[in-house]
Amino acid sequence: MGVQLAKNAVDLGIVIRDSEASLRFYRDTLGFEHVADIAMPLGGGGTMHRLNCGETLVKLVKFDNVPAASNPPGGLVGASGYRYFTIIVTNLAEVMGACEAAGYKVAISIREARPGVTIGMVEDPDGNWVEFVQNG
Repeated sequence: MGVQLAKNAVDLGIVIRDSEASLRFYRDTLGFEHVADIAMPLGGGGTMHRLNCGETLVKLVKFDNVPAASNPPGGLVGASGYRYFTIIVTNLAEVMGACEAAGYKVAISIREARPGVTIGMVEDPDGNWVEFVQNG
């Protein structure tokens, strides 16, 4: 059987600690289109900031009562579970430069991952890693 897709992308939910810091990263630095803020009906209330990255919807969820536990540090090898997501770009050097200029931590500087594939990784304000990949 398998999944029958109704959309050609996966939507991503990220629980955040600070709306303004996260919007500065995803909206202002990366250029994701901020399409809406809606009330968060789960988890005791809060706000979901909805941003488009191509066909992917990135849902930044800020609860009224911020969870006590936070993302384990250490990136790829710091813990199991979801540790990063990947965005395929055509302007890797520009994206990485903008992130660095805005003060975000470069977790992995630009390097060739395999022939013809170059990557870089940056930490968002909550310590989540975002990988940027440029092919060819």
